[in-house]
Amino acid sequence: QVQLVESGGGLVQAGGSLRLSCVASGWPIENYGMGWFRQTPGKEREFVATINWSGGAHFYGDSVKGRFTISRDNAENTVWLQMNGLKPEDTAVYYCAEKKNYRGTTKLLRQYDYWGRGTQVTVSS
Repeated sequence: QVQLVESGGGLVQAGGSLRLSCVASGWPIENYGMGWFRQTPGKEREFVATINWSGGAHFYGDSVKGRFTISRDNAENTVWLQMNGLKPEDTAVYYCAEKKNYRGTTKLLRQYDYWGRGTQVTVSS
């Protein structure tokens, strides 16, 4: 089965930037929609961004619009999340997810089939 591994998290000052990577193994991601979610302790997992199979369609959660950008390279089985203008409220564990047998975008957590283990992003004031 597919394995998703996130990387690129860390500690950054408010206003700074980070670039998260999600590398998939097991099978190619070229036919599957992908997404990024985030979660803090005691809260529901929050939708961040989604991208369709070709990269031609993408949508973002209201709290990150204009600051975050999702992209993909199917040849490398990789999805990225570029995060600019980071705020302390962006602090969370960020998760990469894959929708099996579906090429489109979705904001619904329950529609994703596979998840990475997450990478911690901490934004200080």
